Order: sequence, then structure tokens, then C-alpha cells
Amino acid sequence: MINCLSVSNYRSLLKLVIPLGKLNLITGANASGKSNLYKALRLLAETAQGGVVNALAKEGGLESTFWAGPETLSNSMKRAEVPIQGGPRQKVKRLRLGFSSDNFSYSISLGLPKPSDSAFSLDPEIKRECIWGSYGDSNAYRPAASLIDRDSSLVKVREGREWQVMSQGIASFDSIFSQISDPDRTPEVVALRDNIRNWRFYDHFRSDVDAPARQAQLGTRTPVLHHDGRDLAAALQTIIEIGDSNALADAISDAFPGAQLGVAIREDGRFAIEFYQHGLLRPLSGQELSDGTLRYLLWVAALLTPRPPPLMVLNEPETSLHPDLLPALSRLIINASERTQVWVVSHASRLISALERHDECNSVCLEKRLGETCVLGQGMLDEPHWIWPDAGK
Repeated sequence: MINCLSVSNYRSLLKLVIPLGKLNLITGANASGKSNLYKALRLLAETAQGGVVNALAKEGGLESTFWAGPETLSNSMKRAEVPIQGGPRQKVKRLRLGFSSDNFSYSISLGLPKPSDSAFSLDPEIKRECIWGSYGDSNAYRPAASLIDRDSSLVKVREGREWQVMSQGIASFDSIFSQISDPDRTPEVVALRDNIRNWRFYDHFRSDVDAPARQAQLGTRTPVLHHDGRDLAAALQTIIEIGDSNALADAISDAFPGAQLGVAIREDGRFAIEFYQHGLLRPLSGQELSDGTLRYLLWVAALLTPRPPPLMVLNEPETSLHPDLLPALSRLIINASERTQVWVVSHASRLISALERHDECNSVCLEKRLGETCVLGQGMLDEPHWIWPDAGK
């Protein structure tokens, strides 16, 4: 489980460190930084997929993601300094992302490349990556706890009390997760990579008339709902056969008293939703469902997954749902948090209220101060202790 997330110099997140629990609720006013925090977590996930450089390019390039506000003496990020031969020390910008989990902590530092004639001269470079052991309540980086250390193109691995060079030529756009993954020499890299690759992100499900979830689709066993919900019927049938079918039935009746859910298996192997409501003589098909009903079924399929991930992130799950459905959705989320770590980004007061009544809910409210995203009510002594490795050359 991730117990701490740290982001530095990313959009409105100049210096943010937040504690995390099993069920995490991220709230705040519009433009308070909720979306930026969500995007930062997505960037962290891209490191294990080998796509962090491409993801930054889609955001307009690294330079456009840097903090653009003022730096003050009381509330600023101390930028790394690198010496220039024969001249003064020069400040350089770094985007830094990191987290600590029960076993290992990880951080990555990205910066702009040196000027060159390459057609890819605007691509960001990975300047530093570190993995260190997590001990007790401490999240802070300590050289003595470091297990993997990547500084520019040099990667070192700790073997016993000694450092061994693993690579001297790793490309600036490649993460250690894609290049240094020896299960014998670097089991920490393999363990963290596999964990991060299993994180699941569910954003805005499509519910328009042409949405894939409304259409009959070729069905195969689907323990994990696709992020766009295209395999909804197959995912629901998988829950019925190998998941918790009673929880599925309860989730439907909780939101729609007297209703039942069915999945029609056609001769050509396509699966289609059948939604039975009290008083109707025939079931409703996927094309006939309201946007809110379809989205609720999508959340049911995601949250009742027979294969719970290490982390499930739900971005504004209240979209298109009638307020009366939010208590039922909150109960689904709370039950899911017993099997996996859940992160919910929301501004729906009724959903927020329902989740915050749960004893295990870690509620984080964001606010803006002079353009900087901060945690409401978090003082210096409340912030988890976090120390970054040097930002890299």
C-alpha cells in the first residue's frame, strides 16, 4: 500500500506531500489542483510502462508543466544546483515525483536536456531515479537505505554493503523499470514495476449513444474492466461466475430497488446487458439505459472486480449520476477499499459526506495559496517527513 505521495514542481504542485490510507478522498474547490494531483499520479504510473516522456510530450512538453508561480522564502521549493566548470553554480529546474509504500520507496527526477542538434532536443530526460527501503514510519530518503541509484546514465545496485555498477549507458528517456529488471540482482525493481503496472485508473466513462458499453460485444472472461468500459457485459458476467455474485445483486438492488441485472449470451458469442425493472414486461437493453444507470453499472463492474489491483483511482465518479445514487456508490467504494487501496477525486458533496463518515477515510482537501496547491489545514508538523535524493546532473 502507498502511504505517502510527494510531488515537486509540477504545475500548481510546487511542494506537496500527502499521507495516504486504504481509502483516500481528494476534494477541493474548482482549480484547487485536484486534476493536477491526479495527472501527477498518472505520470508516476507511466514510469513503469515506459511512457513518462511521451506522456509529458502530450501535456505540451516538460517546460510547460513546471511551476510558473513565485518562489518565496517561506514557501518554496529549493531547486537543485549543479556546478558549471569555470563558472558559478547555476539553478536548474526539475520535476520530481515520488511515493513510499510498505516495503519500498521510489522517486524520479526529470529535467530538460542539454542543447543539441537532435530533432528530439525538447524531450525531457530522466536525471535521477532511486529506490530505497521503507522502514517504519519513515519515508525519507537516506543514502544508507538506498537499494537502486540511477544518476544520469549510470545505474548502481547495492549488493550487500557494496555498490555494483549495473549499467553505464542507460538512455536518458528510459526508466530503470524498462531497462534494469533482473529478478535475481534487482528484485526491488521487478516488484515495484509489477505493482505500479497493476494500478488502475478510471476516468470519465463514455455514456453517449455510441458508447461501446451500450453495444453488444464479443465476450471473453474479463476479471478487469477496461478503462473505457467497452467490455462491461463480459465483466459483469465474469463477476457472476467467478466473483461475488451476491454483492453484485446487492449493489443493483441498493441503487434500484426491485431491479435485477442479466447478461444475454447470443449465438455469435456477443454479450449484451439486460436490465430488469419492476413493472416492465421486458428487460431494457444497453441502448435504452439512461446515462446515470449505465455509469452506475460501469462502477459496479469496476469496483467488484474479481482481481483487485494494488491501487484503484476513481476520478469524479459522480459524473452523470443522480444524487440519490451517490450513497449506494459510496457503499460500493467503501467495500472495495477493504480489498484494495482506493483513491477518489470528487467534488460531489453528498458522496464526500458519505465517504467521510467511514472511519478509515483519509480525506484530503486541497486549496490554492498564491497559485500553489496546498493541503487545507496541513501545517509543517503535519506533513509526512520526506527527503528527496539529489535532483541529478
